Amino acid sequence: MSGVLVLVGHIAGQVSRSSLELLTLARRLGNPIAVCAGTADDEVVKTLGRYGAERVHLIESDELEEYPVAWVRAVADLAADVQPQAVLTESTPDGREIAARLAVRLGGGVLTDAVDVQAGPLGPVVTQWAFAAGYTVTSRVVRGIPIIAVKSNAVVPAEAPVTPSITRSGLQLDEAARRTRVLSRTVRESTGRPQLTEADIVVSGGRGLGGAEQFELIENLADALGGAVGASRAAVDSGWYAHAHQVGQTGVTVSPQLYIAVGISGAIQHRAGMQTSKTIVAVNKDPDAPIFELADYGVVGDLFQVMPQLVDEIARRRA
Repeated sequence: MSGVLVLVGHIAGQVSRSSLELLTLARRLGNPIAVCAGTADDEVVKTLGRYGAERVHLIESDELEEYPVAWVRAVADLAADVQPQAVLTESTPDGREIAARLAVRLGGGVLTDAVDVQAGPLGPVVTQWAFAAGYTVTSRVVRGIPIIAVKSNAVVPAEAPVTPSITRSGLQLDEAARRTRVLSRTVRESTGRPQLTEADIVVSGGRGLGGAEQFELIENLADALGGAVGASRAAVDSGWYAHAHQVGQTGVTVSPQLYIAVGISGAIQHRAGMQTSKTIVAVNKDPDAPIFELADYGVVGDLFQVMPQLVDEIARRRA
């Protein structure tokens, strides 16, 4: 069975959930080969092996921090050697840039924003959503190595433990790699909540909150449930919450086990970013709000009365 290169993200010994999803998808196509930029400790290697990486390839260099796209050349060299069935990466801005650069070097094709990947008789078949998830598109690359950028939450990570072999390579900085250089980094302050794209529970607030100070209601419920905080575009555009928390077509796509929409009407822009959530609960005083067309459970009522009662009931049941 052919290999499948999976570009893995890891920080401080923690492998991202998205990378584990990629390994799960890769096993449908062939033998996963996890490719890590920089030094990976034993815990990272163990985690990758637990999710089916039969080989972990480390691209090591002291200059990776300064020239983050330089490892594309090393990945391209590895792909030329392995001739993989496909290369999988996250469909983030960085992931899509790497996918495009790889495709140029390998003469392959790129498919981005994939929500599913299956093995086909002529190569990997990719599912994408178009026009705010109004249409489902299936595609495949017909020439060269397929480079596929996959959205987060495309699949639930599943373990398939193996003991991976480890290989290493260095980094050669060419003129093209030196054109993009990181000049500084700022650590984002942690809220203690899970990342929006990886959370099992997301609580989002919208225009119905009426102001930035009312987002405390959303945060209280999210904290009571151990979830992440999201926001609609209307709330973000009004300056009530940071853009990094925007759920929707122009924000992030989430697909949690539980999504609670509070004071959100359910415009198509927002629906495109959350409608694949397993269970959707909506709280809105307007019984005709479009969000109720999607919701599994709906509460028609004043959110300023509903939310405190909901938080109190959660606390009572957990006491």
